[in-house]
Amino acid sequence: MAKMHSRARGKSGSKKPAEKILKSWIKYSSEEIEKLVIKLAKSGKTTAQVGLELRDSYGIPSVYSATKK
Repeated sequence: MAKMHSRARGKSGSKKPAEKILKSWIKYSSEEIEKLVIKLAKSGKTTAQVGLELRDSYGIPSVYSATKK
């Protein structure tokens, strides 16, 4: 195995898809998603917890692709 001359660990790992389009199977509008994000944030959740909650409970894979914010 060759010696690595930098501290970087390479580029392997999971990445999000490059396309930023809204999926057709999402049942919520962008206004409803914004209200959900605000409600979860006011309840004291961090941004990562808000994203996990939206993904797992509501089926929203990406807030940015749905709201462009």
